[in-house]
Amino acid sequence: MAARMKFICDTERCIDCNGCVTACKNEHELPWGINRRRVVTINDGVPGERSVSVACMHCTDAPCLAVCPVNCIYHTEDGIVLHSKDQCIGCGYCYYACPFGAPQFPETGLFNHRGKMDKCTFCAGGPEPDTSEAEFKKYGRNRIAEGKLPACAEMCGTKALLGGDADTVANIYRQRVETRGYGPELWGWKIAYGRAKRGGETKIRGDLPRENQQVTDAQNDPWRIP
Repeated sequence: MAARMKFICDTERCIDCNGCVTACKNEHELPWGINRRRVVTINDGVPGERSVSVACMHCTDAPCLAVCPVNCIYHTEDGIVLHSKDQCIGCGYCYYACPFGAPQFPETGLFNHRGKMDKCTFCAGGPEPDTSEAEFKKYGRNRIAEGKLPACAEMCGTKALLGGDADTVANIYRQRVETRGYGPELWGWKIAYGRAKRGGETKIRGDLPRENQQVTDAQNDPWRIP
């Protein structure tokens, strides 16, 4: 089975340096006004402040793909969400559907006057032949075809931003959380990983009713912030 390529940003490690943003801009020679990746600060200036690097999350059930009226957005075999600029009509439906604000448009305006949509490609190019000049002009460098990681993840100095096979990325994050001293008590942990912190399998898995999510789990209890 082909790999499922995903991003995850470890908010405990992200220091808001914007190295990932700069790496993306430089690697793909993006025009002014287009930011495929950005760093968002949550609870700015108050205890618990966190920064998170956000781009296209290459959703398995991508809402942008569902609403595109010309079917210019598609999944690759690796689960990467790409699009064809030759088919894009600049309607902006994908922008409104995406919960991460990933689709970017070079112009502002009404229907069909926004220009061709641009977004994070997971450094996997587009529908043109891999590593071709035409592909680079439209979508930037195809690092995946070169056997490399996305530029943003490779440039991250604290390794907060991870990109690659979903199972590998999830295991790295799981190990980090366990090392920090909390795991199963973290909200959503049992659903995401399906096993207890000190070994063994949980009885309830992600494809069954979520009865193992207790009201006293960390995210539901303001007095137990991990």
